[in-house]
Amino acid sequence: MTHPAATDPSAPPPPEAVGPLMRSLSVLRELATGGGRRSVGDLVRDTGLARSTVDRVLSTLTRLGYVRTEGRDAVLAPRLLELGNAYLAACELPDRLGPLADRLADELDESVSLAVPDGDGVRFVHQATRRRAMSLAFRIGDLLPAERGAPGALFADGWDEADWQRWRARRAADPTDAGFPAVPPRRAGDGAAGAASAADFVARVAAARTAGWSLDDQLIEPGLVAVAVPVRDADGRPVCALSVVSHTSRLSADALPGAVLPRLRETVSAMEDALRAPQEGPASEAAPGPSHAAWMRASKQELGPEFVESMARGLITLTAFGTGRAALPLTAVAEATGLARATARRALLTLEHLGYLTTDGKLFRPTPKVLELGFAHLAGLTLPDIALPHLASLVERVHDSASMAVLAGDDIQYVARVPTVRIMSVNITLGTRFPAYPTSMGRVLLAGLPPAERSARLARLRPEPLTRHTVTDPERLGALLEEAHSAGYALVDEELEEGLRSLAVPVHDRTGRVVAAVNVSTHAARRTPDEAREALLPALRTAAAGIEADLWVAGRYARIPVR
Repeated sequence: MTHPAATDPSAPPPPEAVGPLMRSLSVLRELATGGGRRSVGDLVRDTGLARSTVDRVLSTLTRLGYVRTEGRDAVLAPRLLELGNAYLAACELPDRLGPLADRLADELDESVSLAVPDGDGVRFVHQATRRRAMSLAFRIGDLLPAERGAPGALFADGWDEADWQRWRARRAADPTDAGFPAVPPRRAGDGAAGAASAADFVARVAAARTAGWSLDDQLIEPGLVAVAVPVRDADGRPVCALSVVSHTSRLSADALPGAVLPRLRETVSAMEDALRAPQEGPASEAAPGPSHAAWMRASKQELGPEFVESMARGLITLTAFGTGRAALPLTAVAEATGLARATARRALLTLEHLGYLTTDGKLFRPTPKVLELGFAHLAGLTLPDIALPHLASLVERVHDSASMAVLAGDDIQYVARVPTVRIMSVNITLGTRFPAYPTSMGRVLLAGLPPAERSARLARLRPEPLTRHTVTDPERLGALLEEAHSAGYALVDEELEEGLRSLAVPVHDRTGRVVAAVNVSTHAARRTPDEAREALLPALRTAAAGIEADLWVAGRYARIPVR
């Protein structure tokens, strides 16, 4: 798990390289560096590809669920995170060490991160942040220059001369760190200042080697300080760095090591024990399997030349890796993906050339560079961000307004909404709160609570009749909640407001917990209750299933806020 050898972008690709795969990855990289959204015209200009090629790439990526189109823009979709998830599961660092990092963050009440080396940079693979006005804002997948942070000095201690030469060349070619959008730009000074900065990093590497830890005294931006300690494998090689990050308003750079190093070292010791212990926990998610091959053939038949099968095969190859599949031989990758051995080999060699895989000649491993494919941007999504495209599709299908809400005490709070255009429509803004008991989304959310908590909430409620139809009897409300739990939906007829009928279904997270509800609201005169169920419930369930599928991928390693 040492840092992968840097790839030379000017080196010619191997003869077996898959050109369409290389082109699709160039489009994904441009989308990622463009904040997850770019116009097709901008992609044509910045990738240097023909418009017809970009169109075919986007058509294939859309079919894979990795990209969606909105007007003239291409937008990264949450399902793309499955590529980064494959690397994170394969390296096992978030699964094995993440809980220990979270515990340390709680004990110190400071932000804590795990980072791995990526060429001459440092990439985050786990974050446990504190919610403060001034706090760490990096995301899983973000890349920092090695010299601008505490972990980089620890990793650079293992560089050879070729690594140092690449580092110097990168600094000379990019004096402001424009290639690292996660950090504030570095001011380009004169040659002497640049040399002093480089010499300073060399000195910090030597100091970290002696001390066994590294200090970041506002190297990223003013006010931000950090201490990092390496986490080593059984052979003594650093596989990642554990950092505690603070702000000078709480701890100075001089005070931070004394305040956090004892607990930091104890946690590192526990992490090293965890790395040596047999992996325990849930079984690995299944590898893609041969069904992908049949799906790709069907996609090719349906889309014709707009579906580039070789591109899809190459990207799916990355998903063969995961928990318990950290390193795979060619044969195992072919079996896991259902691809012919020769096809899998070409894809693996292409991905190795681009730096997304490394190999010892027999086994292939994914590298942290896989996270550059939009992971940082997508890991920053909220549940409403994930839901909105699905709500928009729902509105197009049923021609009524659709919303998402979460529980806020005994109320529901609207966090996402797509209105429809009608002379008579329901006018609700984001942030609006209603009592949960007389609303369809509230009943779905209350029904999703553990039975004891549901009963406790009902016991303290003092329901008031908002209309002549509002159910206020506690026993009747309890029966309606149990019915909503069993049926998987709730229909509320004119209980919140006269003439308003709504139908809602739950949205579950990866653990099966109900975290939100989605509903469609309509005027009671338009449909009877039975007609509303027949017309709206299938579409609602399809939308909720789409939101859940994206949430389950996005929430595997990232914390997805519900509002």
